[in-house]
Amino acid sequence: MKSGIFIVAELTGAVRERVLEIQRWADPKLAGGTPPHITLVGSSGVGPMPIGTPVEALNERLEAIGRTTAPIPVRFGAPHRFMQTDIIVLPIDPHGPLRTLHERIATSGLLFERPRFSFSPHVTLSFYQTLTPERERRLLALRVNDPVLVDRIQCYLTLEPQPARRVLEVPLTGPIREEA
Repeated sequence: MKSGIFIVAELTGAVRERVLEIQRWADPKLAGGTPPHITLVGSSGVGPMPIGTPVEALNERLEAIGRTTAPIPVRFGAPHRFMQTDIIVLPIDPHGPLRTLHERIATSGLLFERPRFSFSPHVTLSFYQTLTPERERRLLALRVNDPVLVDRIQCYLTLEPQPARRVLEVPLTGPIREEA
């Protein structure tokens, strides 16, 4: 994890509790940090924003995006492990409305550090723990089938090794489009 400002969508309802239960079992340190969330900005696609980014600038740019972005239903894929790491995530399709949201944030005029990976929205299940083969098998066999609705985004200031701190929350209140 790097220091900087990350943008996430915290999970809600039963899905949040299910993912938190998994994190507590798989990686108690991860479970003790930020609430279970979908990472939108900071670890892929674009890097985190610099620590000194004013909250007022974040609010101005992100509120404009939130007013024109409808809540986004999301489904999780089967867990997978990032190559050559012990990081296990629930991937999300990187196309469609979530990608549009990511790209609107990335082109909003806010400054971002260089990305380390291409855009891959996900929920992290295990980050800090070294996995035994048995624990890895169990994590990879899990399924979180319930959908979640992304109806707000949060900005977290991360200053390693201190705990991350939420500095802004923006609702997604744009009009919902009917599917043809």
